Amino acid sequence: MFDLLIRNAQLFDGDGGAPRTGALAVQDGRIAQFGPEVHGPARETVDADGLALMPGIIDGHTHYDAQITWDSFADPSPVNGVTTVVMGNCGFTIAPCRAQDRDLIMRNLTHVEGMSLDALRAGIRWDFETYPGYLDMLERQGVGLNVAGFVGHSSVRSYVLGREASSRQATDAEIAQMASIVRDALQAGAVGFSSTTNEPHNGEGGVPMPSRLADEREMRVLTGVLGELGKGVFMTTKGACTSIAELETLALDTRRPTLVSGFLHNPANPTRATDFLEEIAAARRRGARMWGEVSCCPLTMDFTLESAYMFEGFPAWLPAMQCDHGELEGVYADPAFRENVKKDLIALRGKRAFNSEWDKLQVIEVALAANARYEGMSIGQIATESGKHPLDAMLDLGLSEGLRTRFTAMLLNSDDAEVAKLIADPDNYVTLSDAGAHLSFFCDAGFGPHLLGKWARDLRVFSLGEAVRKLTSQPAAIFGLKERGRLRPGFWADLLLFDPATIGRGKPYRAHDLPGGATRIVSPATGIRSVWVNGLRVVYDGKVSTGRRPGKVLREFVHQET
Repeated sequence: MFDLLIRNAQLFDGDGGAPRTGALAVQDGRIAQFGPEVHGPARETVDADGLALMPGIIDGHTHYDAQITWDSFADPSPVNGVTTVVMGNCGFTIAPCRAQDRDLIMRNLTHVEGMSLDALRAGIRWDFETYPGYLDMLERQGVGLNVAGFVGHSSVRSYVLGREASSRQATDAEIAQMASIVRDALQAGAVGFSSTTNEPHNGEGGVPMPSRLADEREMRVLTGVLGELGKGVFMTTKGACTSIAELETLALDTRRPTLVSGFLHNPANPTRATDFLEEIAAARRRGARMWGEVSCCPLTMDFTLESAYMFEGFPAWLPAMQCDHGELEGVYADPAFRENVKKDLIALRGKRAFNSEWDKLQVIEVALAANARYEGMSIGQIATESGKHPLDAMLDLGLSEGLRTRFTAMLLNSDDAEVAKLIADPDNYVTLSDAGAHLSFFCDAGFGPHLLGKWARDLRVFSLGEAVRKLTSQPAAIFGLKERGRLRPGFWADLLLFDPATIGRGKPYRAHDLPGGATRIVSPATGIRSVWVNGLRVVYDGKVSTGRRPGKVLREFVHQET
């Protein structure tokens, strides 16, 4: 007898083709039968009533490393159809970590990943020190969806160099110690090794995240561990100081899959992303197993001047990052600070997320009733009305309200025609949800429903079957996820039942549910009926059932030439 039988569904198998009407049976957490005719009794039968059934979404770029320790279901990913998450991207992890360095690691995450320090302090479960110990803790705790994790360069560097990790290069002995940690993590089940050289990636006080201090020698040794063991993915977020050619050399030397992040359309530098992606495609033709990570969502960010993350990539903003909170208003009022920022805005236009598009930066909530008329206005409009430079207009408004004014900015990926070019390439990897990070700024955990709804159904950039492939079998192949990402007999029953007519990204709202009372932005999907993880239903009509934790901490990965 089957455990589950789903009948009368439009079956998308994950290979990119058109759907077939049929049924799917599950036994012991795996797909037992699949196709037009499935026969046999079942303990539970679901009539799909013609809805679409696909493999669960695999989200390959998340930062749930901290949240998963207090929220085993990694909300809101399951209600967005996600059944597997890959954590630890960009080198930002909480393991390994010595007890005396916990506050340092948390403080860095509050800046580079926009997380609440109070929430991290109240929520993180520190029952580990090493990376293998972290995976063991997650297994003991149980997880609601499948979890794979990178061992992160910045955490490894902090473990070895301590507080000097962000200020100097490593010695040969320290590099050897880091390599040993990466080796142990990979052997224990890390999906790979992640890093970043991206200039906006700064920790507390504006200091560079530790991996940005690594020289070529260190990078070659640490990525070389992947080649030595013949396992793992190398993932990095590329900064201006790193060329695609350098990354191609690492990919060829290690013979390991390499993910390069992250590429979004920038209207101030419209060919930048496509030029880099063409370089990656050329490297792939030369034998390097490289993929570029692209986003299908517009990058929109909410913020106040108490934590203006979108400006932290500008060197001139450093005084605002280094000062004590009580000194912040004085920094913003300083004419020299403002003048230096204005110079950066000109010099770095097209090279940062914010590119002086003041008409796309709006006031969404004021703190004083006297300023109510500004709600809904752009900073560009306010600047024109007041006769001020837009930076001055924004800072003056924020200062008048004790830095409590809430702004929203449309930063990147706002041109549909240009975004379509990035995501339509069959080899570009659509991901970059950043789920688990930037909780108070934005929520892109619904990138999968957005791809299925807007880009496949509405704009028809590709077929619905191709959208399913990009969310399932493609990432499964890149990460080497065994027996996942397709509807096939013997594969694990990670399943998503949805309505193709209504699937989409839901309206975001602010929730007050983080540890310590911190807030976050969440965005559940529309059109999702049910989600199963390893054969057990965890989402029904948009609600998560937390009674069981059927997920697995994934530790074994099998890569094939792709």
